[in-house]
Amino acid sequence: MIKNYFKKLCVAFLILSSTLAIAQEIPSPKSHFGFNIGDDYQVATYTQTEAYFKKLAETSKRVKLVDIGKTEEGRTQYMMIMSSPENLKKLDRYKEISQQLAHAEITPEQAKALAQEGKAVVWIDGGLHANETVGAHQLIQTAYEFASKTDPETLRILDNVIILFTHANPDGQELVSNWYMREKDPKKRSLSGLPKLYEKYAGHDNNRDFFMLNLKETQNMGRQLFVEWIPQIMYNHHQAGPAGTVVAGPPYRDPFNYVFDATILTSLDAVGAAMHNRMNVENKAGYTQRGGSVYSTWYNG
Repeated sequence: MIKNYFKKLCVAFLILSSTLAIAQEIPSPKSHFGFNIGDDYQVATYTQTEAYFKKLAETSKRVKLVDIGKTEEGRTQYMMIMSSPENLKKLDRYKEISQQLAHAEITPEQAKALAQEGKAVVWIDGGLHANETVGAHQLIQTAYEFASKTDPETLRILDNVIILFTHANPDGQELVSNWYMREKDPKKRSLSGLPKLYEKYAGHDNNRDFFMLNLKETQNMGRQLFVEWIPQIMYNHHQAGPAGTVVAGPPYRDPFNYVFDATILTSLDAVGAAMHNRMNVENKAGYTQRGGSVYSTWYNG
């Protein structure tokens, strides 16, 4: 009996050791960049970020890195798909389901069946406005956490959701970060005086291009958003708002856009309420909404 106990103990130890080894293979941002994401006076270039994304894809079974096209300056723009290993094996099927639900050329019964079979598809981009440096860097940190964490909540999300982490402006991150980090003295580092636009043709107006699709970057993203994946949630990161704002989100200020289907607005409000409640539970201030925010459902850029 004692012999059997030790056998089981050894097997358990081996399983635990192999699990820890797998977790240790996922490189942390600090091990790659030399600093923690969010450290004062430190930002990463796109060259460094691209290399890190490739490391995550090589070391995590939860990551698939997809080349979605070239930028205006010829860099590769990536979309990092994250989900459970089982879901990644059936991406084509889940993409097909998302397309069918979006096109709405099916019966309500078929829609319910597809919704039951499919996974929620969530788009999270970052870095669109390159001088809003949090956007690109949250992609790095969030991707690392989803690639490495093993807590029940993370695993549940990975089982139920397909996340499309997409870098919106590789050229801009490279320019802005190199410009900022050129100063040896951290206290002298500044984003002021950038020598050129951080998107070759549009600069800060690159987000206005999502209804014209003139730029290569927005063409690449538009193909994934409106043709290939058609995600249920599209989360576009910016870094702006009234003083004290950490997140600006729904419910947006009135009057609401009557052109939208009412369920779109109530669904947005539900997502916002969940985000706001979670921040309150964790005692995190800074969720700006309604009249406290400058954003409305009429804003098309």
